[in-house]
Amino acid sequence: MAPKVLVSDKLSETAVQIFRDRGIDVDFMPDLGKDKDKLAEVIGQYDGLAIRSATKATAKLLESATNLKVIGRAGIGTDNVDKEAASKKGVIVMNTPFGNMITTAEHAIAMMFAVARQIPEASASTHAGKWEKSKFMGVELTNKTLGVIGAGNIGGIVCDRARGLKMKVIAFDPFLSEEKAAKMGVEKVELDELLARAEFITLHVPLTDSTRNILSAENLAKTKKGVRIINCARGGLVDEAALAELLKSGHVAGAAFDVFAEEPAKENALFNLPNVVCTPHLGAATTEAQENVALQVAEQMSNYLLTGAVENALNMPSVTAEEAKIMGPWIKLADHLGAFAGQMSEDPITAINILYDGSAADLNLDALNCAVIAGIMKKANPDVNMVSAPVIAKERGIQISTTNQDKSGSFDGYIKVTVVTEKVERSIGGTVFSDGKPRFIQIKGINIDAEVGAHMLYTTNEDVPGIIGTLGQTMGENDVNIANFTLGRSEAKGGAIALLYVDAPVPSEVIAKLCDTGLFRQVKPLQFDVS
Repeated sequence: MAPKVLVSDKLSETAVQIFRDRGIDVDFMPDLGKDKDKLAEVIGQYDGLAIRSATKATAKLLESATNLKVIGRAGIGTDNVDKEAASKKGVIVMNTPFGNMITTAEHAIAMMFAVARQIPEASASTHAGKWEKSKFMGVELTNKTLGVIGAGNIGGIVCDRARGLKMKVIAFDPFLSEEKAAKMGVEKVELDELLARAEFITLHVPLTDSTRNILSAENLAKTKKGVRIINCARGGLVDEAALAELLKSGHVAGAAFDVFAEEPAKENALFNLPNVVCTPHLGAATTEAQENVALQVAEQMSNYLLTGAVENALNMPSVTAEEAKIMGPWIKLADHLGAFAGQMSEDPITAINILYDGSAADLNLDALNCAVIAGIMKKANPDVNMVSAPVIAKERGIQISTTNQDKSGSFDGYIKVTVVTEKVERSIGGTVFSDGKPRFIQIKGINIDAEVGAHMLYTTNEDVPGIIGTLGQTMGENDVNIANFTLGRSEAKGGAIALLYVDAPVPSEVIAKLCDTGLFRQVKPLQFDVS
C-alpha cells in the first residue's frame, strides 16, 4: 500500500504533484490545519504530515497520530511542532533550512538599509505631501562595523553580502572556527567585544535556551552608542522592552524587526517609535522561497517514506539517499545486534557500548547508534524506533558510548555491541557480507558465521558430546522443524553455543524440556524482523 500524506497548510500545487508523481497518496486540505479538532479526527490515517506554520502539531494531536512517521515543515522554524512529543512517538520532524536562506538574508540587508536611511518614515512623510529632507539624515553602510550574531547558513550569506557593501564584519558564533572565519573574511570575536564595537548588529541564530534573550537589558547596555539592531531571525532573542527604552534615550539609533516575541504582533513596545522599521515576519516571504521550501519538503518526505533517506531532520541523524543505499544493510545489522542483546538481557540495562571497526567506522555512526539502541529497546517497547529509542534510553539513564578503530581482523568492517547490566555484560558482533546480508560473527567472544532468521533458538553449554543429538531429538519429538543451525565453541571441551533456525517460535514447554536435561546453561528463543 502506498504511503499516505496529508497537506494541511497552503503548499504549492507543484509540491503536491511531487507526492503524486512519486507514487504517494496525498490529500491536499490547505485549511485543515486551522481546525485542530477536525485535524485530530483524521490524522490517524496518515504516514506523513506536510505543514507550514498554521498547523500546530501538539502533543495532544500526536496522541491521535497512530500511523504518523514524519512531519515535514516547509520552512526553517518548527516552533509549531512539539518535537519532544514527536520524538517519543517515533515521528521524524523535518524542516527545509536551505530553501529560504537567500530570501531571509536579503531581507536582513534590506532592513539594514531601511533603518540606516530611515526609508519607511521618509516614504510616509513624502506621501503625506511633506518635503522634509533635513529631517531624514541617514548614515552610510560603507566602512561601518557589522556585528553578526550567528554565522551559520543565513548569517554567512549576510556576512558575504555585507563585505560586498564594504562593511567591516565581526561575528560571534561558538561553532565558528578561526579557519572558517578567515575563509569567510570575517573576524571571530566574543559577544562582549561584538557589543562594544559593532555599529550595526544583526541576529541569525535559532531560539534555544542558550540564545533566548541573548540581547538582554544587560547586554544591550553594553552596546556602542548609536548602534542599530536588526532581527530577522526569531522573536525572543531581544528584550524588546529594554530595547524600546534605549531607543527612546537615544543610546540605540534605530532598530529593524521582522520577528517578535509574540506573534501575530498586534501590540509591541517597539511599535510607533521613531526610526524603528517593523515587518510582519516577511523574511521568507518571496515567491521563490515559498516555492523552494514547498518543493523541498515534498521531496524530503517522499524520499523518507519510499527509501528511508532522512534529510534535514531535527530529531534524528540525517541519512542521504545515497547513504541509505549503502547504510540499509548496516542499519539492519545494527538493529539485529541490538535486538539480540536486548532479548538476552533480563536485568535493567545501565550502559550500551558500541564498537565500530574498519570500514564500519566510516559510516554514518549517529544513525547506526540509533538503530542499535532501537533494537535493544524493542524487547520492552515493540513500538520503539530509531527516533524514539534514544529518547527512551536517555530517560532511563542508560549510558551510551561508542568507539572507532582501524581494521583489526579478517573482516573489512564490523560492529560489536556490548550491553551492561548490574550483574553481567553481554556482547555480540556482526558484519555485512558482499551479498548485502547481515551476519552474526561473534557471540560471547566465540567466533561464528550465522545468518539472521526470523525465529531462532540460542543455547549455551559445555562442549561435550550429545548436545546436537539432544537438540535434534527434543525438537523432533515436539514437532519443531529445524531449518538450519550454526555452532561455535571457544576451545575443545570449553564453552559452546548453538543457533538454531526454526520455522516458528519454539513453545515454552519445549524450552523447559531442554532446560530439564541439565546440559544447557542457557536456552533462549529469539525473534528478528528480517522483512
